[in-house]
Amino acid sequence: MEVTQIYTLINNVSGEVLGKTGIVTEDLKGIVDLGKEVFNQNAVDNYVKSLVNHIGKVIFVNRPYAGKVPSVLMDAWEFGSVLEKISADVPEAEENDTWNLKDGQTYSQDVFHKPTVTAKFFNSKVTFEVPVSITERQVKESFSNAAQLNGFISMIYAAVEKSMTIKADALIMRTINNMIAETVLADAQAFGAAAAGDMTGVDLSSASTARCVNLLKLYNDKTGATTKLTAAKAITDPDFIRFASYVMGTYADRLQSISTLFNVGGKERFTPKDMLHVVLLSEFAKAAQTYLYSDTFNRGDVLLPQAETVPFWQGSGQNYEFASAGNINIKESGGKAVEISGVLGVMFDRDALGVCNLDRRVTTNYNAKAEFFNNYYKFDAGYFNDTNENFVVFFIE
Repeated sequence: MEVTQIYTLINNVSGEVLGKTGIVTEDLKGIVDLGKEVFNQNAVDNYVKSLVNHIGKVIFVNRPYAGKVPSVLMDAWEFGSVLEKISADVPEAEENDTWNLKDGQTYSQDVFHKPTVTAKFFNSKVTFEVPVSITERQVKESFSNAAQLNGFISMIYAAVEKSMTIKADALIMRTINNMIAETVLADAQAFGAAAAGDMTGVDLSSASTARCVNLLKLYNDKTGATTKLTAAKAITDPDFIRFASYVMGTYADRLQSISTLFNVGGKERFTPKDMLHVVLLSEFAKAAQTYLYSDTFNRGDVLLPQAETVPFWQGSGQNYEFASAGNINIKESGGKAVEISGVLGVMFDRDALGVCNLDRRVTTNYNAKAEFFNNYYKFDAGYFNDTNENFVVFFIE
């Protein structure tokens, strides 16, 4: 073991801590060990200088990762593959003849009125696997006892589970992102696109619709100020955050009333509170807490709707800037490119999207010649968007 004498540094540090001296330049070289990937076998004892240092304590980095994505998992099923969603359209009213009787008039009661029922079928899924090999005998030579060996194997399995969670979470976020893209595409013409579904060169800052709510445009239109608030400054502006909270709160109420405005399919839909998912970008949610709630007396009057939060929609970039965390740039399920920046949150019905037919399993085979096990951790799931259900996206662009 390498030993460094630090009495001089400690004496100086003591003077700083006790207030006897000012802040001095401290040389921490040789004090904090940054570790090595491969142990130096030339490390010997400080007595006879020939005994190789032994490992005295082993710590396994074995920390489970639960993930942090919205809860959109649905019940799994064992047989069959198709998810069928059946819905009935709202029938129209007709004249009631009870209060308009005429002498000699015949009133037919045997007319058949067929209800309008539609069905959607979702029959696709994605799959991936994470392979890992475990040796039967070879790994034992690196540990002192069975407890250490078991700890090592447990760490390997935990790393696999962590990998599965990361990848499944990423696919869940892509399910939400694709629904955002589908919603924006449906309103392409409102934003000045030549035709629905063509988003080439479209400026999303030019409009706001019932499903694609451009909070920044609505705010600037409402205030009518000569100097317009920019997207870069909006997220930390208390007045804008207050306005955004007001608009989002009204949408949480509006979605409870039956309407055709809030889904791409134009179906009569309503979303009660217990079936409403609200997902907000955490940077926006934290900005509301910091810049608005902290100095507001009646904070309950300006609270954002109760929501799950995500640190980003697609990725964090290299520095978690809002330009990266709030941005979506994808090709949706139909192959059309959609890019939208400044996404602050979404509201959607529980049935609008989800992950279903979840199937996680492990298959194993043993190689007798080389004496090792191959474990294949497999993941199958169906990810679906139903554009007949309510979905609203809030953004600033």
